[in-house]
Amino acid sequence: MKKDVMILTGAGQIGMAIARRMGYGKKIVVGDKNINNAETIADIMNKAGFDVVAIEMDLSSRESIKNIIAEAREYGDITMLVNAAGVSPSQAPVETILKVDLYGTAVLLEEVGKVIAEGGTGVTISSQSGHRMPALTPEQDRLLATTPTEELLSLPMLQPENIENTLHAYQMAKRCNVKRVMAEAVMWGERGARINSISPGIIVTPLALDEFNGPRGDFYKNMFAKCPSGRPGTADEVANVAELLMSQQGAFITGADFLIDGGATASFFYGPLQPGK
Repeated sequence: MKKDVMILTGAGQIGMAIARRMGYGKKIVVGDKNINNAETIADIMNKAGFDVVAIEMDLSSRESIKNIIAEAREYGDITMLVNAAGVSPSQAPVETILKVDLYGTAVLLEEVGKVIAEGGTGVTISSQSGHRMPALTPEQDRLLATTPTEELLSLPMLQPENIENTLHAYQMAKRCNVKRVMAEAVMWGERGARINSISPGIIVTPLALDEFNGPRGDFYKNMFAKCPSGRPGTADEVANVAELLMSQQGAFITGADFLIDGGATASFFYGPLQPGK
């Protein structure tokens, strides 16, 4: 029997929280570069009454992205996309961050946008990091938003001599995610579908724990200690926002980015997290 299908990329806590909130009654195809991670999420959710299948998928590969889309379409119409895949500044070198988080996300949004069903919705997980980076020029923003995907990594601003470190690469990738969502919202709209991004702050996940224990661990611990909320967030709080964006309550929202960081970005610009304080 055919079902509406959700594609979930990235077998982590945030993606699973959103899938549990929005994936009931659907076929959920979960993809991850580590098939064991995808199978673990599928097992947990299947035992909770969901209908989930795991597939190995590499976000940095267009062929791999097209494969998961083809697999998903075997089960029915793709009506939802949740992209929670990616690597952090402490997990990968500059080249990998740009290939996965920047290029891969752009390709995924483009390819799913070609087949998303009318009334379909999607969210991609960006990051507060994209909001902390200084503003780019209007032309740079336009290039990140509209450059053909296969030309993105050739942009001068993304060349090694212009990328300071892995954090800068991550910030550029996440800024690009937000801009691509804006541009793709126009394309998705032609199919009667919507796409938005969510920019979480410190959310307690295995990836965040890598950051806490990495070279910038003290920075991140200080961040949530001095943000207005005084704590890190949870995956379910990100899912709260995703539920709004992906439900009929969010029917007039597309091409938008929602910052959910406990006020850390506000504190970074105007509070005790300001550089130099």
